[in-house]
Amino acid sequence: MWRYEPPLRDLRFVLEEVLEAPAQWASLGVFADLDAQTARSVLDEAGRFAAEVLAPTNAEGDLHGCGFDDGCVSTPPGFRAAYEAFRAAGWPSLACDPAWGGQGLPQLLLVALNEMLNSANHAWNMYPGIAHGAYETLRAHATPELQQRYLPSLVSGEWLATMCLTEPHAGTDLGLLRARAESVDGVARPGCEVRVSGAKIFISGGEQDLTPNVMHLVLARLPDAPPGSKGISLLLVPKLLPDGTRNAVHCDGIEHKMGLAGSATCAMRFDNAVGWLVGEPHRGLPAMFIMMNSARLLVGMQGVGHLEMASQNARRYALERAQSRAPARPPGAAAGPADPIALHPAMRRTLWTLRALAEGLRVLAYRAGQLLDDAEHHPDAAARERAHELAALLTPVLKAFGTEAGHHGADAALQVWGGHGFVRGSGIEQSVRDSRVSMIYEGTNEIQAIDLLVRKLLDGSGRRLALLLEEVRAEAALCEGDARVADLGAALRMHAQALAATTVMLEAARRDDPERPYRVADDYLRAAGLLLTGWAWARSARVASRHAGDAWYDDKLATARFGMRWLLPEIAWRLQRVGDAGAMLPWVRG
Repeated sequence: MWRYEPPLRDLRFVLEEVLEAPAQWASLGVFADLDAQTARSVLDEAGRFAAEVLAPTNAEGDLHGCGFDDGCVSTPPGFRAAYEAFRAAGWPSLACDPAWGGQGLPQLLLVALNEMLNSANHAWNMYPGIAHGAYETLRAHATPELQQRYLPSLVSGEWLATMCLTEPHAGTDLGLLRARAESVDGVARPGCEVRVSGAKIFISGGEQDLTPNVMHLVLARLPDAPPGSKGISLLLVPKLLPDGTRNAVHCDGIEHKMGLAGSATCAMRFDNAVGWLVGEPHRGLPAMFIMMNSARLLVGMQGVGHLEMASQNARRYALERAQSRAPARPPGAAAGPADPIALHPAMRRTLWTLRALAEGLRVLAYRAGQLLDDAEHHPDAAARERAHELAALLTPVLKAFGTEAGHHGADAALQVWGGHGFVRGSGIEQSVRDSRVSMIYEGTNEIQAIDLLVRKLLDGSGRRLALLLEEVRAEAALCEGDARVADLGAALRMHAQALAATTVMLEAARRDDPERPYRVADDYLRAAGLLLTGWAWARSARVASRHAGDAWYDDKLATARFGMRWLLPEIAWRLQRVGDAGAMLPWVRG
């Protein structure tokens, strides 16, 4: 039976031992009172909510989907009660500033919370998942008056938010958007009242029955806007106005999707709706990037959530399902007419792959959350800047590599069930459908690859590449100095050098062939994602090897070694393809 068991000991292992988060919190004054035991209590309660309250709504939400009637959306049975419990427990305020009613806890714990929520019910988490990014955007760019009016209700979870970017003709290329905004008094300035008109599509939670009000963060153009993306402004347009009356914001329908049926994906229309300018005129896209990058990390956690669910449920099924005689058995295994399919090599390879990717990507994602805390709170300005840049490099990797691993991992796990996995009721077929969209939204994975390779690395004069590889090489050195994992350190160093050499080659090659980095960006990001996950495996192995003979730690070491030996070698052929891709891709003929 498909079910969710929060991997709490795994989470504690990552936070306390692999990343040594309690020591980091002690060094950041704002978290000085947070200790490992308090963090454990937070994780325990989050796991209980995810498993006992949220997970039971997942399959029913997929079956029933959302309803739409005359502009109103009804969420599936149990969604509203789960949200009320979520809000009552204070989860929306977890990592928000106490000045706005938040609990002031690290973003690292918010990342862990979102892993569990996405594992339990990805569709449900689409509603509150965007709220923290909206909070960060308003905190950074809204006027004090707008902050006072909207941040407390957002932090408490009384209201939710949306991100209104896409239009029918303008997806990735936001420079093409047509939504318009005009200042009421004719002068555009931060916080001024505006009127907004236009249509937006694919708006998650644009209309819902979980909260009475929705704060729409909308990208639109002012009358004097320059063309392209440099002419976009950011507006806050609420569903309900401060006096409680309904704003001219309408939901014209919801999409009928292949997955995430419980998440209302809305077509929104703004008819001269009242709003306020957030930040400077024509500077909306940089302001919105705060929210977009927060969303991209959240989407990466969707991949980790699906991997975790696929891994633990496939393992349970494979240990119970008897089918044929295995070619070999572990010592002490009882012989019978048929063996659990977990003993068959093909199934073992799949199970180990799922587990290794889930555990490695968890470490990498939690490291990103740790860097966000350093970027905001570290006492040293240079350390804050370094953490900010490194988090920006990890974001496209986690979004693209994490969601690819989540979807293809769920797809591979379906094979464990055989025909049973292809029918409703197994749970895995829903995970395959639900996980697919994560590779598309918040910037397609292809866009993330271009962002990483072209904009951030090749245009970074080598400095960002050095930053990306700094911790990888440091971990390789630590492993090489430990006889128990020295071979893993050597492998990590070799692959890091190969990625560095390939990047230098691309920098030279693009002078004569400017398109070349764009042709190979997907393979490059895949190689970079594997290398960074290799860092996570090596670090986990080094920590686990200190406890040789303890069965739990021995499993962690075995998982990390499997990842390093079976999965990391993919880097070589990915980089070979990058190196061999000098020829132009054939043009597509009409």
